[in-house]
Amino acid sequence: MITATTPKGERRRQALVAAAAELLLEGGFDAVRHRSVATRADLPLASTTYYFESLDDLIARAVEFSGNSELDAMRMRVGDVSHRRRGAEATVDLLLDVLVGADAHDQDARGQLIARYERSVASARHPELREVQLRLRAQLDELLADVLRRSDRMARSEQLRRLVAVVDGAVVAALSEIDPEPRRMARGALLEVIDIVAPATPQQMDRVRALD
Repeated sequence: MITATTPKGERRRQALVAAAAELLLEGGFDAVRHRSVATRADLPLASTTYYFESLDDLIARAVEFSGNSELDAMRMRVGDVSHRRRGAEATVDLLLDVLVGADAHDQDARGQLIARYERSVASARHPELREVQLRLRAQLDELLADVLRRSDRMARSEQLRRLVAVVDGAVVAALSEIDPEPRRMARGALLEVIDIVAPATPQQMDRVRALD
C-alpha cells in the first residue's frame, strides 16, 4: 500500500472507500471486489491495491466509513432532542428513532439495518473488522447514554449493552419474517425492559413521589 500523502491521492483513496461502502450497502460483503470498487469509483483497477494493503483492509475502511455516516445521522437526531422527563413509551420511541429509524416502511432504512447487522456478524469472523466495530459501538453507547440523560434516565455501560441486545434480537427476528416490521417488534420488546435497564434518575423519582 502507498500512503495517500497528496490531496489527489487522498481524494482517490476516499473515493474508493465511499465506493466500497455503497457496494456493501447494496450487496453485502460479496459485492466488494477490487474490480467492482474501482469501477464504481471510476478509477483504474490497480488503484485498489495501490492505496490499500488488501481487500480486507479496504473493506474495513468501508465498514468504518458506513458506521461513521450512520453515527453522524444519529447525532443530528439526538442533537434535536430536548431535555425533559420522558415516560417509558416516549423514551422507547426516541431510542428506536436512533437505532432503527422513524419510518418502519422506509426501504433505504431497512437496507441500512441489514447492512449494519451483516457488519456485526462479519466482525466475529474477521479480526480486522473487530476493532472497527468496537470503536463504532463505543460511540453508539455514548449516543444512547446521551438520549437517556436527556430523558432523565440513566444506564450503566452493561445496561446499555443489554438495551442494545434487546433491540438487536427483535430486529434480526423481524427481518427474517415475510412482512418484516422491525420497529414494531423492537418497540414491544424494549417497552418490557426499559424501566429496568434505564430507570428514572433519582431526581425524577423524587419529583414523581412529590406528585403522589
